[in-house]
Amino acid sequence: MKFLWILLLGATAAFAQTEDTPVELTGTLAKVRKAGAVTIAYRESSVPFSYLSARGEPMGYSIELCRKLAEAIGEAVGRELAFKWLAVTSESRIDAIVSGRADLECGSTTNNLERQKQVAFSPIIFVAGTKLLVKRGSPIRSYRNLAGKTVVVTAGTTNESAMQEIARRFKIDFRLVTSKDHAQSYARLEAGTADAFATDDVLLYGLLAQRQAKKEYQVVGEFLSYDPYGIMFRRNDPQLAEVVRRAFHDLAEDGEIERQYKRWFLQRLPGAANAGQSLDLPMSPQLETLIRAMAAKPE
Repeated sequence: MKFLWILLLGATAAFAQTEDTPVELTGTLAKVRKAGAVTIAYRESSVPFSYLSARGEPMGYSIELCRKLAEAIGEAVGRELAFKWLAVTSESRIDAIVSGRADLECGSTTNNLERQKQVAFSPIIFVAGTKLLVKRGSPIRSYRNLAGKTVVVTAGTTNESAMQEIARRFKIDFRLVTSKDHAQSYARLEAGTADAFATDDVLLYGLLAQRQAKKEYQVVGEFLSYDPYGIMFRRNDPQLAEVVRRAFHDLAEDGEIERQYKRWFLQRLPGAANAGQSLDLPMSPQLETLIRAMAAKPE
């Protein structure tokens, strides 16, 4: 019996799926083929990666790349797939993938060794790092000024552990509080119940652009962590992993990743009732290098 690898290694679907050589699908590909749909987990306020439009529909940089990936999965299984959407938080996103409630998680999730024990990741789609958001006029300019202050983080993020490590390593006594999502963390800073909001720098810039609040708030300090983003999917699923790898090669080679980057990071943010500002965030040299490597000819 011929396996899906025939299709994945470049043969046509017509050749790979004849009466004499049926394709044996396993894991997620078998699941979505049977269901006729792929379930995408999304975030509601991870601007500009995954957030809600004025009509309540998921949109963003990660969402658009996930749509392309889902189309590639449909081609691999020989069936057009519908999209189902599942809202997740920082705390629930990993379980959504592990449990099978979602097939792909498309937000702003850091790929690190600890998470690789539970899930798999696509190639890196963005590189960020923890910084601090404060009101303009605040005496806080870096983590060194946090003694006696209240810092809010979003629960279940790498930023939470990064700030815990800062407090431990540098013996800085600040109060660390958590919120359910980035929008609620921002609201605590806005209300004055937190002196600083610590999360990935790009998410802070996205929130400020969406809310047109650059005159009232500023991002300060050095990077306090290294956070490469990827799209999550289930571990130990070699067929899906091969589809993901080749799909991102094609997206990089075709220039689609760069086009989506320009749309979401260099143009005015779509989706809000009142159009947001642009992040005006050129692609970093690190991400440019990663995309060139992604576009290289697969082995």
